[in-house]
Amino acid sequence: MNRKALFLFLLLLAKPVFASDYMIGQGDTLAISVWGEKDLSLSVKVRPDGKITLPAIGEVTAANTTPVHLQTVLTNKLKGIVKNPIVTVIVTEITNNKVYIFGGGVSSGVYSLTQRTTLLQLLCQLEQQQSPQTGASGAGKTSLMGVRDADLKNAYVLRDGEKVKQNFYNLFMNGQTSEDIVIEPNDAIFIPAYLDKNVYVMGAVISPKSIEYREGLTVMEAILGAGGFTKFASPNDTIVYRKENNREITIKVKAKRLMSDGDLTQNVMLKPGDYIVVKEGIF
Repeated sequence: MNRKALFLFLLLLAKPVFASDYMIGQGDTLAISVWGEKDLSLSVKVRPDGKITLPAIGEVTAANTTPVHLQTVLTNKLKGIVKNPIVTVIVTEITNNKVYIFGGGVSSGVYSLTQRTTLLQLLCQLEQQQSPQTGASGAGKTSLMGVRDADLKNAYVLRDGEKVKQNFYNLFMNGQTSEDIVIEPNDAIFIPAYLDKNVYVMGAVISPKSIEYREGLTVMEAILGAGGFTKFASPNDTIVYRKENNREITIKVKAKRLMSDGDLTQNVMLKPGDYIVVKEGIF
């Protein structure tokens, strides 16, 4: 092993190493080493403007780049000063690569980005963290707030005071990955809860009740959840009442067509806050 290779090997052992696609953030501390050039090898902190200052080079933008990319930039800048420069950039301290989750749809908190992260990846991490888990003792730990149960259609990413992405529903629920974006340090991600997470089943059903909404809930599932129709019910006189954009919408459901003829168009997809009223027949 030659001296240069040995130098790089020892340097890697001496310093913490982060993922190669880690995005450097403001406030991070970087160990920059130039082989054979003591005056150019130093530890620097990324300033609030995202830049660092190096001898003989001056100001260089470091924030929102990877260590590998920054190495390339520094190598190119040093070529006019040092013959065949070998540059190593290692993140030794992460202090400001945070994103902020709020809104009540999931557990609010501050999350550190340890590598390049997209919105979809972050949502999947949140869903995994808040799904039922089993600890070392074997006891189950369940959170009531998961991403799929939040109001994704009214969610947004706030960056420098502007909404750069709104509505996560198609991305997370329908797999529209073309709508994915890269999350940047200091992004604030608003994920609200539904104002009313229940649907209500009333009228000629065996057990009128409220049912907690879940994605994909249909009118027949809700009716069955309320015990099904009574013997006095008129299934074809089932109505879904819904409030949307400050107006009330009435959806008529011919439930008998669904049960007898398999007409799936009658199996309406419900939304949080829907009221299902099954009328009684006239005898």
